[in-house]
Amino acid sequence: MPPRITDPVAWQQAELLMQPAFIRIIDHIRKHLDESAWQGTYENVLIWSPDTTEEMKTRVILLLQELDAASPERTAEIEQAIANLPTPQPGYQLSLQNQDQQYNFDLWELCYQVCFQQYNADLTSSHSSVEIDTSLIDETGEVDWQRLDTKAGAAVEQVFSSLPKI
Repeated sequence: MPPRITDPVAWQQAELLMQPAFIRIIDHIRKHLDESAWQGTYENVLIWSPDTTEEMKTRVILLLQELDAASPERTAEIEQAIANLPTPQPGYQLSLQNQDQQYNFDLWELCYQVCFQQYNADLTSSHSSVEIDTSLIDETGEVDWQRLDTKAGAAVEQVFSSLPKI
């Protein structure tokens, strides 16, 4: 789940940093894939809160699929039903595969590691707030591209170094 940002200034800073961080992460992944035996694919995924049951997930997915072709009357009914169910967050996942081994990484989590100070997905929940890494923003309020690129590169390097050596 995305971390909670409570301060409006921090929210603006996060908006400033997230897209450039995402782009730099994708570029560093591409460079690593060019030099490794691992194959990478990207996939849109739904991220559910941990307390969501499989039945609830199935119900929401079926309702969302039905919503695409529903009449205006049925649309209102479906939207009401969905409003009473857990809402997943959109996610973007990198799957790395080599022979019979496969590992999945949440790309938004990598962005959070870059954009926030000392971000750790296991310790951060949607109930605790995070702090922007303001060292990634220069004195004029713009992205410090060199620092952002360095931190994004380190996050991707950590992903690839965590993979088994083949």
